[in-house]
Amino acid sequence: MLNYSARRLVAMIPTLVAISIIVFFIIQLPPGDYLESHIATLQAQGESIDSKKIEFLRQQYGLDQPMWKQYLVWATGFLRGDLGYSFEYDLPVRDVIGDRMFLTVLISLVTIVFTWLIAFPIGIYSATHQYSWGDYGLTFIGFIGLATPNFLLALVMLYLANVYFGTSIGGLMDPEYIDQPWTLGKLKSVLEHLWIPVIVIGTAGTAAMIRRLRANLLDELEKQYVVTGRAKGLPPGKLLRKYPLRMALNFFVSDIGNLLPSIISGAEVTAVVLSLPTTGPLLIASLQSQDMYLAGSFLMFLAILTVLGVLVSDLLLAVLDPRIRLQGGATK
Repeated sequence: MLNYSARRLVAMIPTLVAISIIVFFIIQLPPGDYLESHIATLQAQGESIDSKKIEFLRQQYGLDQPMWKQYLVWATGFLRGDLGYSFEYDLPVRDVIGDRMFLTVLISLVTIVFTWLIAFPIGIYSATHQYSWGDYGLTFIGFIGLATPNFLLALVMLYLANVYFGTSIGGLMDPEYIDQPWTLGKLKSVLEHLWIPVIVIGTAGTAAMIRRLRANLLDELEKQYVVTGRAKGLPPGKLLRKYPLRMALNFFVSDIGNLLPSIISGAEVTAVVLSLPTTGPLLIASLQSQDMYLAGSFLMFLAILTVLGVLVSDLLLAVLDPRIRLQGGATK
């Protein structure tokens, strides 16, 4: 296991280098750069241009250099923790994504816990009580969750929260706490608003996980080793936990590679509808405005989390399911 983990960690280095090259050159594909677009916008609006500042930024970040030199400046800075400068916000990238990153991680982690707490008991119950009234009812609710668009549910939740709970519509905190230092009052305001995006984002994920867990568990419950366990007199609860449930969780563990990057990217459409100060809308805006260092930093964070997530899922699958081996070759 240690040798396998070490080899995978070493293999991550060229993978991330290749991804960084692809990310940088894709961001550079549109003609011009942010500074040229910014100058054109100011000229169209009849505003003055600070040519000294434009020239300083162009030299500071190597925008007047060949593309390969620009990549080296960005990549070496990223390794040192210098994420570059956001031209759109006129701030270092670290300052732009600070609170947004924290709020995105908070929403995502609470949503993941919410999804697990609801999906696992319901999925297990539906599989062990197949074709019962409870199974039919939960299946119907799950289909409604899958069929309801998140943006529509977000609008409904905004209305209900404002009418019945007095929670201000939109955002993740009361207006007086926006761009203010963190205090107990600001944290309380965030927690009061947090349940709305958690329910909206978690609904579709919960419904999908219930259906997948039910299908996988039903498949395992019909296999011969479960029949043998029942014949030997194993208690139903112990039999379920020790064997078929572990095997049915393979899909859940294998999804960690997609789960980790979603912690940063978040639900972009829902974030726009709910006016959430998270990183999803910021990533979309940075790509649209060619804010190359801000967009590149986000995409590299997503790539790193994806690669780490795949590694973690592979290791956990080997621990969870003894039928999965980390080494190739035939066994006798």
